[in-house]
Parts: sequence; structure tokens; C-alpha cells
Amino acid sequence: MARSAVAIALPPAEFGAVSAQLLEAGYEPIEVKTADDLEALLNRRRDIGVAILDGENDFDRTLEMYALLHDEDRNIPALMVVAARALDRMSLAGRARVNDEYFTRPYSAESLRWRVEAMLIRAEIPVEDMSSGIIESSAEASASAASSAAASVASGESPRGQIVIVFNPKGGVGKTTIAVNVAALLQVRKNQQVLLVDCDTVTGHVASSLGMENIRTVADAWTEDLNTGVAESFAEIATQHQNGVSVLVMAESPLHTEILEPKRVAEAITTACHVYDWVIVDMHPDYGPLNQVIFERADKIIVPVTPDVPAIRAAVQLREVAVELDIRERLAMVVNRANSGVSVADMERTVGMPALAEVRSAGMLFVRAANEGRSAVERFPKEKVIDDIELLCTRMMATRDSGEAKSGQGFMGIFSGGRNTNPSMRAS
Repeated sequence: MARSAVAIALPPAEFGAVSAQLLEAGYEPIEVKTADDLEALLNRRRDIGVAILDGENDFDRTLEMYALLHDEDRNIPALMVVAARALDRMSLAGRARVNDEYFTRPYSAESLRWRVEAMLIRAEIPVEDMSSGIIESSAEASASAASSAAASVASGESPRGQIVIVFNPKGGVGKTTIAVNVAALLQVRKNQQVLLVDCDTVTGHVASSLGMENIRTVADAWTEDLNTGVAESFAEIATQHQNGVSVLVMAESPLHTEILEPKRVAEAITTACHVYDWVIVDMHPDYGPLNQVIFERADKIIVPVTPDVPAIRAAVQLREVAVELDIRERLAMVVNRANSGVSVADMERTVGMPALAEVRSAGMLFVRAANEGRSAVERFPKEKVIDDIELLCTRMMATRDSGEAKSGQGFMGIFSGGRNTNPSMRAS
């Protein structure tokens, strides 16, 4: 597979760990210590695909290096480590590019390796084929990466990432709010690479909740593909939000979805798992063909339920339908607006699902964040409701790391032994 060189401005210990991962993947890591080092490197090399910068320890030096990446005819994406509290400064005085990404310490060297690969795919960087010496065009490189991922799926190789559906057959229970904030927290606090997919082609508002307007949709891209003959992966179609999450919208209008053939959508979501750690899918509240085929691919199905009779009845219906669809073991309830006076234990008994987490009421915070085009995770990081979202993400990651989700016990087996709830929120 084609690879690029990567400029790295990290402390020596971190450079060693990161460069080892990149070398193993076939990249050429090159250490740079000063802006002068980077300038000299860029003047003699034309194959620098990504630069990893340290904005936490020396932000001024990072700004100098960042400017060099975009001097003259250059447009090299930057992957920058910053302090969590400094994410708001990352507009870089209006110079930040859509292909730039940020991460926080602590992080794993392996996660950076995958992020570099995803950035190169999305940025369509021409890279050198190390075996032949031939320079591939950006389209050829992207097609090669997509074909490689598709081949892995076809061969039965397990995808690296996890597909998590956020679904309830009743609207108004907070599906989009939970999907947006789970995606943001995994990306910003857990150093995960996240694709957030809006599969609600009727009332979906993931992009608008994040202040993203007129973005290219899957329907747009696949319609263009009919004329160009070039198939694009979801990683290539997605648009990156300022928090680093890649956002993908199926279609702008429910009247133009004929091209979204369910099986093709499901295959593309599965293939995206070779680029992302998590694919979070916000779905329309129905049991139509598109939803059913995505259900089949899901590793986890998070079911937001509010403490009211209509929402609880809808969740009970889902539990019964899930038996017929053979997805029962992948379901887990998230009690939304949990401090509303209804016992979570009673909800678990009534719905027949374990409560993976509880999220307290914080409607106005979510509204204010959405009005600013941000997640509440970014806008109100110290609020208790964000602690609830973080606990949910921690438990999601625990089921992934245990290796039991989907292939083994799934959510039901892991959490049925006892409620994993927040004692401080338990209703009397």
C-alpha cells in the first residue's frame, strides 16, 4: 500500500513510540525539533503527507510550524496535540484547515498511526508507492485504500472499529443529542477516531446541530459517481467538524434517497471501520429496509429511553422486534433525563434491558451548544451531564475491549449481572 513521510515534532520519548508504529505501518517518520528544521525538510522533500505538532508544550513554536505547512503552494494537514482546556484556541487565528486534527494527552502511539492513515485518505495526498517508485494520483491512492478495506471485509477479516447505533422507534427521546455528544467525547477525551453518520433521511439534524451547513452528502457523492465512475468511501465523503469528528449525512432531502441502496450503505459503513475506531449511527425511528440492514452490522445498539410511558412502550416494542431480528443481545438502554423522578430499576424491569448508563436532564445546555454549532462536550466540559456522557463512553469502550460485544455475551450478558448506574442520580 502507498505511504507518505510524516514530520513529527514531539518530545523524544513520544517520538520514539510514535515513529515505531509508523515504521511498522510503512511510513517514514522524520523528527523535527524547530521551525527551521521543518522549513529545511519541506524545502528538500515533497512527500510529507502529515505533520504531527506539539501545541501543548510550545504553542508559539507550533504556530510557526503550522504557518510553514501552508506557505506558498503547500497545504499539508497538521495533527496537533493540545491541552484539553485549549481546544477552543485551535482556530489558529482563522487559518485552520478542514483537514487538520487535534488530540490530547494521554494518547496511544497506535491510535496516532490510524489517525495519520485516515487523514491521508481524506486529504487525498499523492503518496509514493514504496515497492514500485510510481507516484499514484490522489484518486488512485484513495481508490486503493478503499479497495484494500473492502477486500478485508470480503475476506472475513474483523473490522478494527465498532459500529454503534443510537435508536429508539419513538422520536424525541434524545437520540441525536446522545449520538453527537458520544461521538465528540470519544474523539476529544478518549483520543478515538470517530465517524458520526446521520442515517435519518427524514428528520435528521446531526449536521445542523453542529453548525455544519451545505455539506456534501452520500446521495450527492454517489450521484456524482454515476458520471465519474469513481467510487468514494465514507471516509472520503465525510466532512470534519472542528472537534475532529468526521460527519456524514446520507441525504439533505427525503425525496432524493433512491440511490441509497440499503445493502451498499451497510457495506460502506462496515468498510469505514477499517479507518475509524467508532462509527456512531443516528437512525430514523422506523424498522424500514435501511435500518434493518444496518441493525445486522451493528456491534452495539444504544436505546435512549426517557422516563415516560410512550418512550418506555416504544422500547418494549423494540425489545420484542429485536428477538425476531436476532439482535436482542446487542441492545442496551441509556436512561435519558434520568433525574426525572422515575426509578431506573423500575425502567429496567419494565423495558427488559439493562441500563448501560444514565444521562441527567440538561436540555438548555444542549440547546445552547447546538446554537453555537458545537457539542455540549466542547461547550460545557465541566458540567455533570458531561460526566454522564463520559461514563457511557467508558462502558462502551469496556465492552469493546472485553471482546464480548456482538460475538459473545454482548451488552445483555455483560450488564445483566447488576445495574451500572450512577448512585448520585438514583431516584428515590
